[in-house]
Amino acid sequence: MLDSLPLSRKQISSIAGAQARINVWHGAIRSGKTIASLVAFLIAVSVAPASGLIIIVGRSLQTIERNVLDPLQDEALFGPVAKLVVHTRGATTATILGRTIHLIGAADSRAEGRLRGMTCCLAYVDEATLMPRGFWNQLLGRLSVKGARLLATTNPDNPGHWLKKEFLDRAGELDLRQWHFTLDDNPALDPAYVASLKAEYVGLWYRRFIAGHWVQSEGAIYEQFDPEQHVVKTLPRIERWLCDAIDYGTVNPYADLLFGIGRDPGTGRSRLYVASEFRWDSRMERRSLTDAEYSKARRAWLARVPQPESNVVGVAPEWTIVDPSASSYIEQLHRDGVSGVTAADNTVLDGIRTVSSLLATGDLAVHESARGLIDELPGYSWDDAAAERGEDKPIKDNDHSCDALRYGIRTTEALWRPYLPTRLEVAA
Repeated sequence: MLDSLPLSRKQISSIAGAQARINVWHGAIRSGKTIASLVAFLIAVSVAPASGLIIIVGRSLQTIERNVLDPLQDEALFGPVAKLVVHTRGATTATILGRTIHLIGAADSRAEGRLRGMTCCLAYVDEATLMPRGFWNQLLGRLSVKGARLLATTNPDNPGHWLKKEFLDRAGELDLRQWHFTLDDNPALDPAYVASLKAEYVGLWYRRFIAGHWVQSEGAIYEQFDPEQHVVKTLPRIERWLCDAIDYGTVNPYADLLFGIGRDPGTGRSRLYVASEFRWDSRMERRSLTDAEYSKARRAWLARVPQPESNVVGVAPEWTIVDPSASSYIEQLHRDGVSGVTAADNTVLDGIRTVSSLLATGDLAVHESARGLIDELPGYSWDDAAAERGEDKPIKDNDHSCDALRYGIRTTEALWRPYLPTRLEVAA
């Protein structure tokens, strides 16, 4: 197996040295830490005690399949061993080297109950900083078989994160080994690809995911936003109207952004556009709207949006993406016959990171008519008090169009990503 992989010295050293009770690979994206940890995991499975369960933990079953099982089943990476990794999509177990492996999603504190009663001899954790603190404690308590080990990977996070403060920084006091990886530790990366990655990530995300540093979030979230670069006076012909995305508010403003894909007239390359915005601030208007009134106002707004380079007026987006907490409004839209209504993907940091990357590469533009969004973007900032607690959170103030921006981009990523095939690789 090792003969078929172009491993660096650090990767080989970490594979051989992963004999502690807790073993953690952390650092930059695409730095080779995941491949090294997976090789170490396969070796650990092959010598694991017969008693005790083997588990793989991730944010969800889908992330386990994407980040762990799919690479293990890749024959280009693992050769004949890949055929010994057997899994049916959606199943909560897999078979690796003849051993049954239990797959556990740990999205929130409720996941802790899935560990109750287990006795484990080996655990692999994907993206450890995303695990709830109580779940991590429970998992360590379940690794009670003699010689039991935990293998974990993670990208850097806030330096006040519990994993950093209570485990990595105390490695000398614990039975813990860790390896920090940078992009230079992955010999398989093409130099042009490395240069592209470095261009795509900016600010906080560059420092964490490219430099591999545990740094605190502070200041402006979209520090790369430049009205001269990102705000346009005219739109090109829109090839595909992807969605309108809604951050719902009654007392707070209601913000709805319209997204489309078009070709930048200067470069000829595809670009994601915020083409229009409907916004209702009940405080400014001195009147609140009901769900039915918002739905009617939305339809009227879309009916008068002009299609660029065309005499056609009115747009019917493929999807209508709504703040997941606005269940009554979602129901109203269904009653009004709106097709393609779906709750937004509200993974805040992933959404912010994706928007940041689009701004950094110039693949996102905003029409000048979207004044609510344009006014909010420069002031959208990290919460310093939350950062001191080891948490990355935006300040929840004057952020309604920014939330709608994140909803639309994150939820339709599978639709717009093929138009940008050479950029914006998924962080892993």
